[in-house]
Amino acid sequence: MRQEDRLGQILQQLNQHGTVAVLDLAAQLEVSEATVRRDLHLLQEQKLLTRTHGGAVASGVLYELPMRYRGGQHYDAKRAIAEAAAQLIPPEATSIGLNGGTTTTEVSRALAVRSGLRVVTNALNIASELAVRSNIELVVCGGSARAESYELVGPLAELTLANINLDIAVIGVDGVSAAAGFTTHHEVEAHTNRALVRAAERVIVVADSSKVGRRGFAKIVDISVASDIVTDSGVDPSDAAELERLGPTVHVVPVP
Repeated sequence: MRQEDRLGQILQQLNQHGTVAVLDLAAQLEVSEATVRRDLHLLQEQKLLTRTHGGAVASGVLYELPMRYRGGQHYDAKRAIAEAAAQLIPPEATSIGLNGGTTTTEVSRALAVRSGLRVVTNALNIASELAVRSNIELVVCGGSARAESYELVGPLAELTLANINLDIAVIGVDGVSAAAGFTTHHEVEAHTNRALVRAAERVIVVADSSKVGRRGFAKIVDISVASDIVTDSGVDPSDAAELERLGPTVHVVPVP
């Protein structure tokens, strides 16, 4: 297991339980206790936890894992979802909007082989990958950077998005709920994502099954705004049916 994946799992355990023990983590992660202690020391240096005798406790409440520790979570599902979402984008589409997130990052990689695309994004990591692609015309929003998601958000980003028109926006979210709509953890991020949605003629939401039935702090838009939701086969069929009743087509992708 990569160190980033281990760190993500440690932070996830802290988010759920508020405390972790070295012995338990070593067994769960199938690594030595010395490796766990090094991982805990690194996370403490980053102010993400506080070491205790035999383990660690959360430094405050970890509502959102930093993106650099989320890449390995549900990776196979996210990649399959991204490939399916890319196939939903017709050849005649010339302008695509992408917000930040691990799944939309995979979508950007799936689209990188296409020619004649103008991609608009507020995600720094997506921009850095696409900037070297001569076949992609890249437009990056301004704004204030969020370390958790690598997104540029706020009034500067929204000013850019208010003055463009997109064929399709592909949006990653933190929660998909029939009652709460599409949600994320941060209210400013939600506001900027809403501006990206408004700029698009069609909206495709990508979310692995762990996001379905959950709701984040801040609402982006109602479920009915999306034309398509792409998720994986771990989704509860009743949840998928309920979402479809609200308007979008739900595409359930098998996970290899």
